[in-house]
Amino acid sequence: APMTKPDDRSDNVEKLQEIVQNTIDNLEEAEDYLSEHAEELSPEEIQAITEKNRHRRQSIRGLREEIKDEAAARRSRNEE
Repeated sequence: APMTKPDDRSDNVEKLQEIVQNTIDNLEEAEDYLSEHAEELSPEEIQAITEKNRHRRQSIRGLREEIKDEAAARRSRNEE
């Protein structure tokens, strides 16, 4: 079996940034949808979208923290 390095996290920052970008895209799309269709949507639908976006914002915050940690870890690994 090929030797795999379980802790090769060298591309984690890029992967995380991609996830952040996708999440932001989804967030903005949902907000656009909400503002364009607000009068046709039921209160429940509006609530559901708003709630989903709240979760997305939390994810983005968490991911950005992770990116910072990851970038710091990468710097210290490179200095070894």
